[in-house]
Amino acid sequence: MTEAQMPLRAAIVPVTPFEQNCSLLWCTKTMRGVLVDPGGDLDKLKLAIERAGITVEKLLVTHGHMDHCGMAGVLARDLGVPIEGPHEDDRFWIESLDDPAKRYGLEGESFEPDRWLVDGDTVSFGEITMQVVHCPGHTPGHVVFFHPESRLAVVGDVIFQGSIGRTDFPRGNHQDLIDSITLKLWPLGNDVTFIPGHGPTSTFGQERLTNAFVADQRYR
Repeated sequence: MTEAQMPLRAAIVPVTPFEQNCSLLWCTKTMRGVLVDPGGDLDKLKLAIERAGITVEKLLVTHGHMDHCGMAGVLARDLGVPIEGPHEDDRFWIESLDDPAKRYGLEGESFEPDRWLVDGDTVSFGEITMQVVHCPGHTPGHVVFFHPESRLAVVGDVIFQGSIGRTDFPRGNHQDLIDSITLKLWPLGNDVTFIPGHGPTSTFGQERLTNAFVADQRYR
């Protein structure tokens, strides 16, 4: 399948001083799409939407940390679109966004998602449907968005190229994170390319070979 034939396209727009990867995803047939984890720099995100010629249908959130969703509520109001995600176990993070935003020098505002997500749900935009995989560990309510046809996953802070998410935040759990990666993400396929919350993209297969935290060799 050529790039022109791909049903789903993605662009990464780094935002906030944390260089968080906000993902702009869109259906190539309808040019309707979503923003995943619009943590800040809203003017930058709006410009990216305009340049791509996309109509944003909704905002998706992987988890409740401020660099991923601090400005999601504001942007949703500006665009007149709903917010879907994360899992409700991250409600305590979202309800406290006002305070940590001030503490870290970021703009942030708490919000109520229009739809909390659970494992096995789907989210749709244009003619694209993505699967929702609940992957606790970094936060208890973290979710991943997966498009089987394109072999693409947006994984937030679950896994990175060569690393994994922190688990020293409130209600983080290292073993839960390892289980989320090895028992929920690996079965999706070695050929799946993933967009992490920070840093470059990779594939699950590459991480199974080289990631010191979750490589297959570590668990033999």
